[in-house]
Amino acid sequence: MRLSFCGNDNASAYNISAGVLRNVCFVDALNLVPHVFLLFITFPILFIGWGSQSSKVQIHHNTWLHFPGHNLRWILTFTLLFVHVCEIAEGIVSDTQMKSRHLHLFLPAIMGFVAATVSIVYYHNIETSNFPKLLLALFLYWIMAFVTKTIKLVRYCQDGVPFSQLRFCITGIMVILYGLLMAVEINVIRVRRYVFFMNPQKVKPPEDLQDLGVRFLQPFVNLLSKATYWWMNTLIISAHKKPVDLKAIGKLPIAMRALTNYVCLKEAYEEQKKKVADQPNRSPSIWLAMYSAFGRPILLSSTFRYLADLLGFAGPLCISGIVQGFQNTTNNTNTTEKVKNPSNSYLSSEEFLRNVYVLAVLLFLALLLQRTFLQASYYVTTETGINLRGALLAMIYNKILRLSTSNLSMGEMTLGQINNLVAIETNQLMWFLFLCPNLWAMPVQIIMGVILLYNLLGVSALVGAAVIVLLAPIQYFIATKLAEAQKSTLDYSTERLKKTNEILKGIKLLKLYAWEHIFCTSVEETRMKELTSLKTFALHTSLSIFMNAAIPIAAVLATFVTYAYTNDRPLQPAQAFASLSLFHILVTPLFLLSTVVRFAVKAIISVQKLNEFLLSDEIGDDSWRGGDSSVAYESCKKHTGLHTKAINRRQPLRYQLESYEQPTKKQTRPVETDDIAIKVTNGYFSWGSGLATLSNINIRIPTGQMTMIVGQVGCGKSSLLLAILGEMQTLEGKVHWSNVNESEPSFEASRRNRYSVAYAAQKPWLLNATVEENIIFGSPFNKQRYKAVTDACSLQPDIDLLPFGDQTEIGERGINLSGGQRQRICVARALYQNTNIVFLDDPFSALDIHLSDHLMQEGILKFLQEDKRTLVLVTHKLQYLPHADWIIAMKDGMVLREGTLKDIQNKDIELYEHWKTLMNRQDQELEKDMEADQTTLERKTLRRAMYPRESKSQLEDEDEEEEEEEDEDDNMSTVLRLRTKMPWKTCWRYLTSGGFFLLFLMIFSKLLKHSVIVAIDYWLATWTSMDNANEVRNVDDVKSTNKTYHVAVFSILSGAGIVLCLITSLTVEWMGLTAAKNLHHNLLNKIILGPIRFFDMTPLGLILNRFSADTNIIDQHIPPTLESLTRSTLLCLSAIGMISYATPWFLVALVPLGIAFYFIQKYFRVASKDLQELDDSTQLPLLCHFSETAEGLTTIRAFRHEARFKQRMLELTDTNNIAYLFLSAANRWLEVRTDYLGACIVLTAAVTSITEGPNSGFVGLGLLYALTITNYLNWVVRNLADLEVQMGAVKKVHSFLNMESENYDGYLDPSQVPKDWPQEGEIKIENLCVRYENNLKPVLKHVKAYIKPGQKVGICGRTGSGKSSLSLAFFRMVDIFDGRIVIDGIDISKLPLHTLRSRLSIILQDPILFSGSIRFNLDPECKCTDDRLWEALEIAQLKNMVKSLPGGLDAMVTEGGENFSVGQRQLFCLARAFVRKSSILIMDEATASIDMATENILQKVVMTAFADRTVVTIAHRVHTILTADLVIVMKRGNILEYDTPENLLSQEDGIFASFVRADM
Repeated sequence: MRLSFCGNDNASAYNISAGVLRNVCFVDALNLVPHVFLLFITFPILFIGWGSQSSKVQIHHNTWLHFPGHNLRWILTFTLLFVHVCEIAEGIVSDTQMKSRHLHLFLPAIMGFVAATVSIVYYHNIETSNFPKLLLALFLYWIMAFVTKTIKLVRYCQDGVPFSQLRFCITGIMVILYGLLMAVEINVIRVRRYVFFMNPQKVKPPEDLQDLGVRFLQPFVNLLSKATYWWMNTLIISAHKKPVDLKAIGKLPIAMRALTNYVCLKEAYEEQKKKVADQPNRSPSIWLAMYSAFGRPILLSSTFRYLADLLGFAGPLCISGIVQGFQNTTNNTNTTEKVKNPSNSYLSSEEFLRNVYVLAVLLFLALLLQRTFLQASYYVTTETGINLRGALLAMIYNKILRLSTSNLSMGEMTLGQINNLVAIETNQLMWFLFLCPNLWAMPVQIIMGVILLYNLLGVSALVGAAVIVLLAPIQYFIATKLAEAQKSTLDYSTERLKKTNEILKGIKLLKLYAWEHIFCTSVEETRMKELTSLKTFALHTSLSIFMNAAIPIAAVLATFVTYAYTNDRPLQPAQAFASLSLFHILVTPLFLLSTVVRFAVKAIISVQKLNEFLLSDEIGDDSWRGGDSSVAYESCKKHTGLHTKAINRRQPLRYQLESYEQPTKKQTRPVETDDIAIKVTNGYFSWGSGLATLSNINIRIPTGQMTMIVGQVGCGKSSLLLAILGEMQTLEGKVHWSNVNESEPSFEASRRNRYSVAYAAQKPWLLNATVEENIIFGSPFNKQRYKAVTDACSLQPDIDLLPFGDQTEIGERGINLSGGQRQRICVARALYQNTNIVFLDDPFSALDIHLSDHLMQEGILKFLQEDKRTLVLVTHKLQYLPHADWIIAMKDGMVLREGTLKDIQNKDIELYEHWKTLMNRQDQELEKDMEADQTTLERKTLRRAMYPRESKSQLEDEDEEEEEEEDEDDNMSTVLRLRTKMPWKTCWRYLTSGGFFLLFLMIFSKLLKHSVIVAIDYWLATWTSMDNANEVRNVDDVKSTNKTYHVAVFSILSGAGIVLCLITSLTVEWMGLTAAKNLHHNLLNKIILGPIRFFDMTPLGLILNRFSADTNIIDQHIPPTLESLTRSTLLCLSAIGMISYATPWFLVALVPLGIAFYFIQKYFRVASKDLQELDDSTQLPLLCHFSETAEGLTTIRAFRHEARFKQRMLELTDTNNIAYLFLSAANRWLEVRTDYLGACIVLTAAVTSITEGPNSGFVGLGLLYALTITNYLNWVVRNLADLEVQMGAVKKVHSFLNMESENYDGYLDPSQVPKDWPQEGEIKIENLCVRYENNLKPVLKHVKAYIKPGQKVGICGRTGSGKSSLSLAFFRMVDIFDGRIVIDGIDISKLPLHTLRSRLSIILQDPILFSGSIRFNLDPECKCTDDRLWEALEIAQLKNMVKSLPGGLDAMVTEGGENFSVGQRQLFCLARAFVRKSSILIMDEATASIDMATENILQKVVMTAFADRTVVTIAHRVHTILTADLVIVMKRGNILEYDTPENLLSQEDGIFASFVRADM
């Protein structure tokens, strides 16, 4: 057949006698002209443009400058392309019905398609280079195309072509589109004035794009890139080369920042407040506020969602059409084709849509569009959700900063509630917003689906729909049960964590007393309860999965069986597969509906909580401290004659007072006049209860001087400070801050912040930041000042101990400091700030005497007084009274006295004498313990906490070591390989820890289930095709027997499928549970039996994380992910198998698609993992910042740092939001790509099955499966990525499981050890060498000693001399690699560890109590009688105290024994040691952390109650061992002196003698 433009079967084709425009062929030729014109003009420009593309590289962002009408142009162009496709198709279909080829039917359309594509590419390039003059070419093209198409349309009208003809419709639509595009072009000229106008419009790119830090380009790119997330490619591909970090994702665009959205929401909320202002019982609606702030994007998203849902129904309709068409063609092959007359070659729309290939292409395009709209809808809701969360967080934070203190302290708003608001409620609302469009899209989808089903199958369709609708409530019921189970699981796991935490904190004691197993069992019990509720959780999860899989099967079964028996006509393949596909569509919204409803309920509750919080009491407006009448300046010139005299503590009081009056005389400024910084008149203040806590307060605080507030505990000293700061409710009276006194303005004075007060609270409050940041607290860094302050607070030695000096992170997440260290940092912060007024609330409470003196001297008297700052000091230490310029004495919330010490001495002699006796008593105490005990102790604990981290690497598992090695040679390819490799090894470990039987069962049942599901559909295909073949042959009796047979097999298969669905979902969950149970059990036992060194080396938080976060992932997250992953993978595989079975040619097309899929998932997994980690790691600081702020409210407000903290909160929120936004954009990137791949699969499956398919049933089957692939492909990748992240938890747990345990078995059997060993308590130490680990130096070298039964031995030496190591050696807590210890004739290295440790007693330096009863703390093994316990308590002098407690021995001890003082706790430990009747007692620096009184009790007990036992005391204060029978002095692991104390003291130059002298 020869080619010719107008066809050569018609003589009149080239005849123009009736006029040129009457010739159809000529008009078509005319239509080619504009397209050719455009291609000729634009190609050279595009090539030149692309050649010079390199010059555009440095322009980062002006590329996204849009011309007016940008989006409309893209939409019109896409529509134009679609119409062109229709035109081409119409031309080709018409052409097939001609005798010869008529190129004019489709060639112009093809050229038009090319030209439209070129036009948009050309436009995009012009836009990026911002050169609008070149748009003229497009303008001309639109005009020409418009004119030529109009000519064609007019020609059709003259010919009287009816409207039903497709070609007429297409031409008409084209005319409209070209006209609109022309209008868009004219609009660009009108706005930008680039031609025909004198002065063109100058434009600047939006602010975000001028900022190179903004990397999130979704709002700025063109429409195609928006729809396909093309701009994400760079990020996702670069993730492969180096991990994505915060720098790579940059900043949030302005419109998405928390501040922008906060302003929006705040305004809307204020509007609502105004509306209900006059109705006291109504509260403002947050819902309406949210709607007015974020309503538009939600509506947009819902629109996209509706479009996507409607397009979703194209699938079933096209399947039905294709199968029907295929059937007709196979049946009609024998009838001859009729050839159309060329002059009347018009197709009607119905004929066009009957063409199978046309339907296949339409299906493909519908799928592309549907997926694009769906992803767009998801993206818009995600973005809106994130914006809403940012706005809510900012609202909550601003509210926190204004919360009244009484609210927090009276417990109306606990910290926990605030944390919940931040962590839970805002996220609930965000999630609700994500699912929001589903609420109104789903009902529409369901109704549409049912209508279509009814059209296909009639009444029997309603049966199937009814099955689905009736089973949906069960789904909802399961969902609510799931939520309940999750809650109870959470309660148990919190309890388990509390117990685990206690074990880890007291692990040393547990090991020394051989009690690990008792505590381990208690954790295991809680774990069993947790597992029981996890079982319920797992059961409901598996039921929910089962319902998901089984309901469609049941519905289909019901429908088809009903149809077979109620209808005379057999089931057609077209009907069958279209309805199957419809059922698949219907099931999804019904299941999601239960989730959405649940989230809606949660969201309503969250909004109520939010509203309560936002309407709670706020603090009063402290205008008195904010205005100009603010804090007084004071001259800061240094008076040269005025140097603070050093205070001699031994000087008599009188002399000190006199010497202090001289400087004041020099100043010649009377205290009364303008020299008052703060004045309170007639003040009554309350903590919000309405009762005055402070009453009748009239005080003044002199400027530039030190005011001390003293009084008994609880008399309202701290409250007075807070009242002055405006934290309390003022019932009446006034706090007056004096005016600025500019008598001697100086540089220093003008630099001070007038309004803020440097305040150090009684309970130290630290930020999660470095030590330096905690001290500077947002002021500029001044090295000299910083050094002065740290020295004054004697922080330098503590800082030197920290691993990174003052750059070490402290606070909740950082290193734990002791109370004294924390307090000194807070005081340092107050001193460092450049404020006029300093409030210190009991800064000496946690400090020992040396530090207090040092702080008083250097910090307060020198540093503050030199600066002439006004200081208010609350204190219990009366010995500092002489330094005060002004004293306020308080009692029971009232001021008792006010004045100088001299005034009080003269006026109130009684009070003065009372103080004097107290001061004497304090002085005597001082002389008793003049050593800096507490501090050295604190530093020691710190040093222990910081203990070398050197061998942490042993814990890390081999994989991580591999990674480290590879990082060192930094060979890109190896690192890449590791980043893209799935952790298969860990997966295998996880699967096998559930047991091989279960693993086998799971794999087997999964495969069987999917085979059965395929078999059901296969059977349906053969059944429907058979029936049709029979119908053609019209054999009636065959039909009825066949029907019964087919229905029976179909029902059996469906039943089997439903049962298997249940079995598989149960086995997966069961396996997950078993794995979780085994992993936790092994982990706990491994950790508890680990060597003590492991606990010194590994931070507690790290171990706890394994038990909390990682265990939680293994318990609850891995099983569903695994289930979902196996299900989607098997579904995809079975689908591909099925299509290939029906049409083997499909496999050829599959190869390129498979390759594309492989690369997409590979790149996505790496990027997703990084973004997930970023999202997690940015969330923690945000939550911490909130809880931190709530705890330190008073400090922040006193310092006036609200703005800085707000700023920080906004930064943290934005950082977390940008990470989350990128994560969801990456998910969209993946889904768009997998969806497009799925659409390609559908197209290839359709085309191959139409050309090659065996019968219509299999064509339908192939298409149905191809459609399911599109749904499951992205789940495969998402689940793979999730699983990869979750397997990290298993890997971390495994890294602990590879740790060495202590060797618990001895050479002797426990039964061989005498029951009462050690009876005598005789100890021989022979040539003992000890080290902590094989690779470390020995800490004890060849120690020899002999201790007689019943001797009292003291061991002393400096820190690090090995005395504690010796005590640990008795318990084999350290590695004895040479020599031996023999107790009562048995070498302890031969004993089983448990036996050895259970027969000795020890009292440790840190008293440790566990939560539980007192009885449990004394005797966890429950071996002793009550009398024995009371006896022990009596000996420890605790009997009366315990008797007075409710419950006596069963009285509760809180966690860590917080409800007893340190001294009492130490006495409990003594009683505990007594209860264990062992003949050897070791006291490891037991008196280091207690007061003198308790120490005396201890000493007495050791002498009396333990008279017959051998006692080894490791001494901290040497005088405690002066009464011992034997003293051992150690140095660097060797024994230097070994004799009775009397003999050693007689050696003047001996070490012991020098120790004793130093201690006196």
